[in-house]
Amino acid sequence: MSTPDATDPVASSPVIRGAHLVGSVNLPDAESVFRAVSARLGDRLHRIPDGEVGERFYWIQFQTRRFDSMTGLSRIPVEPYYLREIFDGRPFRLDDGVTADELVFPDLGYADAALDSYATFTRLREEGAIPAGVRFQVSLPTPAAVTGAFIVPEDRAAVEPAYERALLGELDRIVAGIPHEDLAIQWDTAVEFALLEGRIEPWFDDVLGGVIERALRQAAAVPDDVHVGYHLCYGDVEEHHFVQPADAGYLAAVTRGILDGAARPIAWVHLPVPIDRDDDAYFAPLADVDVPTGTELYLGLLHHEDGVEGAGRRARAAATAQPRFGVATECGFGRGPSERTAALLDLHAAVAGAW
Repeated sequence: MSTPDATDPVASSPVIRGAHLVGSVNLPDAESVFRAVSARLGDRLHRIPDGEVGERFYWIQFQTRRFDSMTGLSRIPVEPYYLREIFDGRPFRLDDGVTADELVFPDLGYADAALDSYATFTRLREEGAIPAGVRFQVSLPTPAAVTGAFIVPEDRAAVEPAYERALLGELDRIVAGIPHEDLAIQWDTAVEFALLEGRIEPWFDDVLGGVIERALRQAAAVPDDVHVGYHLCYGDVEEHHFVQPADAGYLAAVTRGILDGAARPIAWVHLPVPIDRDDDAYFAPLADVDVPTGTELYLGLLHHEDGVEGAGRRARAAATAQPRFGVATECGFGRGPSERTAALLDLHAAVAGAW
């Protein structure tokens, strides 16, 4: 793997150090992900996800199948409609006479997947396929994401705390089963930006304050010796945002709220960058974000359509607001064609400097 040329504008303008993988990677299984990522990006990553393989490939959609198995939640009685002819898109509501406190959630699947993938991670590390010191990354959705995506508006305020308890139970199993020095938890924060942009009806007052308060509660749920980070996202349904952000204003506001309010270190924050935003104005709000030493900022400015050249344009614009950052794609790429995977990993390596 080659080192970026110091004369290249991508390498010489902003200070780019390291890469981040958001979560999903289109490879058959966790072992394939760990091997491919380590071989192509081993000296450019601080953590590796398992690719969100299997039922998790379409982010949170598999959670609806858990809801289908529950007593007290039912889909609204309309004709089914499907995403990729797989996932029934009808939302759920509380059954008549049932309160959210009565809901009993099954295993949500996150802990089982993490513990299984970690066993593969440790085996490959012992073989030398994964570099020492790299952490195993587990990406979890926020409770608001699942609630906002799958519950009818009138029941969201009641169901969110119940689902949060179930999800934090999954987190407890993960942190109990994986040595803390090996673990990193990422909170995937996407539906919150649909709330901020007015695309989903909020179920709490002071939307920005509520988003930040929830994020801080999620940080506090992770033990201090486990790394925690955030993937802030504008959605990726069939490779499209639910709205194209006018600029990074909401991203900056949420990032600032997390970094200023957290009672524990935040290891990283990842922000998306649309492909057509290589203008200083998009990044300008980030200039007011004080990123502390020890927190890695990653910008999702890698796009398969325009490769290193496009990444360079966006990186130089980003450097007008934040001169030092790592790089990533806007979101995970497990739902894109598998033929893209190797090239995307190589793109990360080409643009990101080694640590």
